[in-house]
Amino acid sequence: MICLELCVFLKKQKNYCAMNETIDAIQDEIIDEFRDLEDWMDKYAYIIELGNSVPQIDEKYKITSNLIEGCQSRVWLNAELKDGKVFFEADSDAIIVKGIISLLIRVLNGHTPDEILGSDLHFVKKIGLQEHLSPTRSNGLLSMIKQMRMYALAFKAQQEANK
Repeated sequence: MICLELCVFLKKQKNYCAMNETIDAIQDEIIDEFRDLEDWMDKYAYIIELGNSVPQIDEKYKITSNLIEGCQSRVWLNAELKDGKVFFEADSDAIIVKGIISLLIRVLNGHTPDEILGSDLHFVKKIGLQEHLSPTRSNGLLSMIKQMRMYALAFKAQQEANK
């Protein structure tokens, strides 16, 4: 349990400076954090704790158009482009899903559309996340990734149109 508490503390500390790190570097940090956890009960507890630490999304973004299709739970995802970088915020009615989306946000937040579109989210496989989720949660994970990439693609098109 001490290891779990330490991982949560470190994750919160790293989130403050993560936006200057590469997507691969952030993924490597997550892989290291999960490697330190003994078994999948600890890993699930960590994901749940991550979900509990996600800031509340503004209610104005909890609208049908921000719901991710293909998820068993309701997941709202909002994205904004600021200074050429994409910033995500999300919420879910399922705490485990909220933890999963928080991992995705941690990896992709504050990066350019091109960086997001060119990223290989290898941490999902390396930590064994997809294989330890139910089929419906696994499909939801893929839907969340797809939606984040769709936002990046839309923002890239918007940037190119404004040139």
